[in-house]
Amino acid sequence: MIAALGLAATAPAAHAAGAMIAPVDTLLDAALDGEILVPASFAEPEDAPAAEALPPAYTRARLDAMPRATGGKEFACLKEAIYFEARGEPIRGQYAVAEVIMNRVDSKRYPDTICGVVNQGTGRLHACQFSYTCDGLPETMTERRAADIAGKIAREVMDGKERRITGDATHYHADYVDPYWNKVYPRTATVGTHIFYKQIPGA
Repeated sequence: MIAALGLAATAPAAHAAGAMIAPVDTLLDAALDGEILVPASFAEPEDAPAAEALPPAYTRARLDAMPRATGGKEFACLKEAIYFEARGEPIRGQYAVAEVIMNRVDSKRYPDTICGVVNQGTGRLHACQFSYTCDGLPETMTERRAADIAGKIAREVMDGKERRITGDATHYHADYVDPYWNKVYPRTATVGTHIFYKQIPGA
């Protein structure tokens, strides 16, 4: 859940479903490539003129060609969250999860560090923001390529990659669950199996 407000996670094979509102079973990356539903304003038609300043391509091939990403503690927290929350999602969906975390860092409602956001509520029953932090299992990234991709995404987002996927979302859930807040917060995007929302004042 991301706190009582809830995020949906993609639960890895090494981690059982935790305290999040809508944990999602791990899916194969390749099976979801291309199965992306996004608002029309975020679409990237292949034949669009370059002058339209479309966002950079969110492709696995581009990330594979990039050098290995590195960083400190905050980088490690974001990489880990992307890996455990979204490695079964399309590449754009992994960026989307990173955007939500960074949007929370920027919000006065949540901790002002990446690690603070990711670990908010950890150790308190039903209070975890991310289920993998409360399932009692070690955070071991066993899928090397997925971990490498998560690291590159984390590095780009931390280095200022424009957040154009989720419309300033602070929440998301799997498309097969129905948390109470999805009737209060406006929906901003749908990517892969996740539906994204923006928390509004007073809600």
